[in-house]
Amino acid sequence: MENKKKEEFSDELLMKYEIAEELGLIDKVKCYGWGELTAKETGRIGGLMTVRKKKAK
Repeated sequence: MENKKKEEFSDELLMKYEIAEELGLIDKVKCYGWGELTAKETGRIGGLMTVRKKKAK
């Protein structure tokens, strides 16, 4: 069995959690994981992350 690499809390991951919380998805993520989000929810998080990264530059 493979050892899973523990997910580290990078700035990017923290931003992802913050956005999920803002969108009201944090409970779903905590209960079921990122893989249970719909494509629409995942796309919204990714889109907002992109916007914030561009603003930060």
